[in-house]
Amino acid sequence: MLNVDECYVEVLRLVKQAGSIIREKINQRKDVLTKSCDVDLVTQWDQEVERFLIDEITTRYPEHEFIGEESAASGQKITLTDAPTWVIDPIDGTMNFVHGLPHTCISIALLINKTAEIGIVYNPILEQLFTARKGQGAFLNGAPIRVSGEKELRKALLMVEMGTSRDPEKMKIVLENITLLTSRVHGIRALGSAALNMCMVALGGADISFEFGIHAWDIAAGDLIVREAGGVSIDPAGGPFDVMSRRTLCASSIELAQQLSQVLIQYYPTRD
Repeated sequence: MLNVDECYVEVLRLVKQAGSIIREKINQRKDVLTKSCDVDLVTQWDQEVERFLIDEITTRYPEHEFIGEESAASGQKITLTDAPTWVIDPIDGTMNFVHGLPHTCISIALLINKTAEIGIVYNPILEQLFTARKGQGAFLNGAPIRVSGEKELRKALLMVEMGTSRDPEKMKIVLENITLLTSRVHGIRALGSAALNMCMVALGGADISFEFGIHAWDIAAGDLIVREAGGVSIDPAGGPFDVMSRRTLCASSIELAQQLSQVLIQYYPTRD
């Protein structure tokens, strides 16, 4: 039987170590490569942070599986099984990291039987450590956090991203949704990181967040953190959240989530 408490202590130590790499490199010159398009970026530090986390976790838990952003980018097949699986985004907000904008983080979740047990989102630049354990609440730097509880769309602060895909159909729908929602919400914000946007909902600093075209590694940790902070995490069309669907909607209340899902123009990207 896997000791999840032990896993949590171990991965927290590793994430803090990995965070020191990001903190050290954010203001240095970086060699930048592109993946799917000109704005889908990767640096050697994305690759090194992921390699460090996978190598260290494998040393301790050789039977565990991984879904990692850079592993997937290098052609490794993504499959989610019932086995203990670490879902890792080594630098969520690579564009911000490249520019030196301090909204960037490590996102890591442990799923067992396809259910999130641990979620950690760590911004080492601003020293924001968001953590959650299934059934044990959500925390920022060790202090409990709670969603705002907002139920009305017109009073809600919304987090949304353009994303890294420049697929014309997706871009059209994202822009239509932003235009549609501008007059229906209190305000619209974007941090450039899906994981941090979700954590803003968990913190109560924002009320709702949605995005199409993200990946499992962007949202696995944030999903648990939001739910453990008392929020809801669903599919943007109103159904249950599916970590592999590349679609996410999280909110401070089910009422708010449903209001947004009913007005959104939907987009269905290829699954992870």
